Amino acid sequence: MGTRLSESCAPAPEQREGNGGEFLGRTGTITTPHGTIQTPAFIAVGTKATVKAVLPESIRGFGAQAVLANAYHLYLQPGPDILDAAGGLGAFMNWDGPTFTDSGGFQVMSLGSGFKKVIDMKTVSAADAAIPDDAVAPGKERLAHVDEEGVWFKSHLNGDRHRFSPEISMQVQHQIGADIMFAFDELTTLQNSRAYQEESLERTRRWAERCVTEHRRLTLSREGKPYQALFGVIQGAQYEDLRRKACRDLGAMEFDGYGIGGALEKENLGTIVRWCNEELPENKPRHLLGISEPDDIFTAIENGADTFDCVSPTRVARNSAFYTADGRFNLSGAKYKADFGPLQEGCDCYTCLNYSRAYIHHLYKAKEMLSATLISIHNERFVVRMVDDARGAIESGDFFEFKAETLGRYYS
Repeated sequence: MGTRLSESCAPAPEQREGNGGEFLGRTGTITTPHGTIQTPAFIAVGTKATVKAVLPESIRGFGAQAVLANAYHLYLQPGPDILDAAGGLGAFMNWDGPTFTDSGGFQVMSLGSGFKKVIDMKTVSAADAAIPDDAVAPGKERLAHVDEEGVWFKSHLNGDRHRFSPEISMQVQHQIGADIMFAFDELTTLQNSRAYQEESLERTRRWAERCVTEHRRLTLSREGKPYQALFGVIQGAQYEDLRRKACRDLGAMEFDGYGIGGALEKENLGTIVRWCNEELPENKPRHLLGISEPDDIFTAIENGADTFDCVSPTRVARNSAFYTADGRFNLSGAKYKADFGPLQEGCDCYTCLNYSRAYIHHLYKAKEMLSATLISIHNERFVVRMVDDARGAIESGDFFEFKAETLGRYYS
């Protein structure tokens, strides 16, 4: 079955080389049944069919082009059958733009290992060589167990036992109804041995083939539903040969695009993204899973990532942190008590046009939920606008100048 998701990934104008060599940044258009996405683009995370603390009607207001929800969480609550009956994710949450769902693999593994929001991303040293491949967080029990057919896991909500397989993940995501979904993969950490990374990579390849087969079957059986694009997920940790092999293997399959996931260290982000994008088909979109720090975003863009997502803008907002061109600050500080300026001068977000630092400081201190809403709107707008401006800089040939100016000021 041919791809029904298209991206006009034209090469960027001639630019200087980046640190890793040839500049791979590009602009394009991803077309979905619910609208287009101009890339590069930051995808707002709406894990449980909501961008936390933000009305769905506000998402368009801060400029997001698409929303990514989580198949694991929506499977557990309210259940994929409810979203299917509602007409799909977008209709359920009153969002009329493009939607993504990830496969749930990250949550099955991270929650299953007791690491909650982040998994262990430290590399295995010689001294740590005895650490088992099934290590769990201290004081936690393992809630997920992998075999060739899939994963048995316990719900982090109530302890009920569930089964995810490539076929079940596809069935769940088809019912959720997002425009773009991801193949079910096995997530490893940098604590896993090289031998286990190789074993896991082959299992993910076999699961990818099963996802493609089940996706094809479901697409035909659910005639009349909008086409859902399927992205394969690239694993391989920090190993160049494994990353490149995964890209070649999945690049030969009938995927509409690709997600770059798995374990990697921040300092190796650009290198690993480059390895992948040197191998993946040029005419298909690439999504980098789980980044939002400004330096990481620029690194991802210049090494060929088209879209990326992260929960960070709303997560830090709930702890009073807000982004500005001069860095990230915490509104909880006493100096903001009588500061009647906006979170950032010149910002065009709804929050900055209507509310002061003093007011939001008061809300946070008073434990009023509105503080999280107002800061989240601003933070999302900040990241979306930065990526939009980076896209414009690629088109004008000024990307590296824009990068140097933006990061030089933000981290000064």
